[in-house]
This record gives sequence, structure tokens and C-alpha cells, in this order.
Amino acid sequence: MDKPKNKNFANTASRISAIASSVMDLHVRIALQEVDREKRRLISGGVFIAMGGILLLLVLISIHVIFYLTLSKLNNWATEYNLLLIIFVDLFLAGLSLKLGGKLAKGPYLPQTLEGLGKTTKAVLGKK
Repeated sequence: MDKPKNKNFANTASRISAIASSVMDLHVRIALQEVDREKRRLISGGVFIAMGGILLLLVLISIHVIFYLTLSKLNNWATEYNLLLIIFVDLFLAGLSLKLGGKLAKGPYLPQTLEGLGKTTKAVLGKK
């Protein structure tokens, strides 16, 4: 009588490991597909961000020159004080941009994988 129980247990364990292996293979395939799609998106996004960043840098340099020339005409401050004012304005805007960018960068990644893992967990646990 011991042998049928051991055989059933081994058979059940074999089935469970096969199901787990199949589920993991499915999730790995989905994750690889998402990585490929995300990789293309991130590379093209990075190229456009770099182009925009370079152009924005040129515009900001032009704005700084114009702002400095305007400040020097409007007040009798020394050059250092005018430049210091520009630096403080830049520092404030940089901090604001970094704070906003940090909040926008947070979020869930690989949503298909998270959804698939949730479905698999429910199926394995027998929940609907």
C-alpha cells in the first residue's frame, strides 16, 4: 500500500513542477517580449531626449545672455551680482525640474508581466 501513495505523490509532484515550469517559461517569454518592446522605445526616446536637451541647452544659453544684458541695463549692480541672481534662478528651476521629474518617473513597470503573475497566482491557489 505504500507504493501507490508514493507513486501518486511523485506523479502529483511531477505535474506541479511541470505546471510551474510551464508558467515560468510563459512569464519569461512575456518579459522578454516586453523588454524588446521597451528597449526600442527607450532607445528612440533617449535619442529624442538628447536632441531636445542639446537644443534646449543652446536656447538656455541664449536666454542667459539676454537676461544678463537686460539686467546690466536695468540696474547698476556689479557683474558678479547679476550673474549670482541668474545662478539662483537657475538653481531654483533645476530643483523644481528634478522634483517633478522624479515624481513622473515613478510607476509600475512591465504591466503584462505583473498581470500574468497575478493570474497565475490565482489559478495556482484556485481563486477566481
